[in-house]
Amino acid sequence: MLRISLLRFLSLPSRSSSSSSLFFNPVSPCSHSQSMATCAYTTSSDSASSAKLLFRQLFEKESSTYTYLLADVAHPDRPALLIDPVDKMVDRDISLVKELGLKLIYAMNTHVHADHVTGTGLIKTKLPGVKSIISKASNSKADRLIEAGEKIHFGDLFLEVRATPGHTLGCVTYVTGDGPNQPQPRMAFTGDALLIRGCGRTDFQGGSSHQLYKSVHSQIFTLPKNTLIYPAHDYKGFSVSTVGEEMLYNPRLTKDEETFQNIMENLKLSYPKMIDIAVPANMVCGLQDLSERPVESVSN
Repeated sequence: MLRISLLRFLSLPSRSSSSSSLFFNPVSPCSHSQSMATCAYTTSSDSASSAKLLFRQLFEKESSTYTYLLADVAHPDRPALLIDPVDKMVDRDISLVKELGLKLIYAMNTHVHADHVTGTGLIKTKLPGVKSIISKASNSKADRLIEAGEKIHFGDLFLEVRATPGHTLGCVTYVTGDGPNQPQPRMAFTGDALLIRGCGRTDFQGGSSHQLYKSVHSQIFTLPKNTLIYPAHDYKGFSVSTVGEEMLYNPRLTKDEETFQNIMENLKLSYPKMIDIAVPANMVCGLQDLSERPVESVSN
């Protein structure tokens, strides 16, 4: 009975659900189409850090965007952060944060999105004290502008910032910390740089197929092969992959660079329908009338 209950608690939902949750660490990924019996999740019984991280994967169906909620529930303040929130889903996200008894401290983006308006600015108006975060290279506004190599702490846990430009100039990947007190396996929130069996387009916003290929191979594929890949979007019903899987099966990034560039130059994708609305708004934290505020770098 205990095993059945645990599996029910840790399994990822079908596409009809808006979120998935983990208190412990998954050891193998699954797609939305897989049954609970074949979707293997377990706990790390030998590590207290396994129970520190509360993790939720949330979904916005119109833009097929994933938002991620992470929190250190072992810390007295239960500090939390949101990665890539969507403006239309802010009420859902805030409600979940409150229900779980968390203190949201950061609302952050992997890059300036072109397919939806970020929820970071709206979250700040509803939860005073929350700080927005985006990369300095994005040339957009936020309370904190981060660069490669910095660490974003929430409680005793942290995310490492890795620069992964190519889809846009300012793309970053957030990776859970490496250390004895950090959750294992590691998790990489790759934005649009690396998708499950794909990658973001490179034909606008300063994109570069050469730069994207280099970013993924040097900053993501160098992580341990069991590192879990959580992208900003999925259009095929997948929710999580691993570095090892993508190194073997990604139909674009397993190719040599010349072939990859040729693929990207011949995608013939349509003009993003939201880009003229989303990009200007996302350059100012999702609120085009956001007041001018000083910025600071994350130094912790």
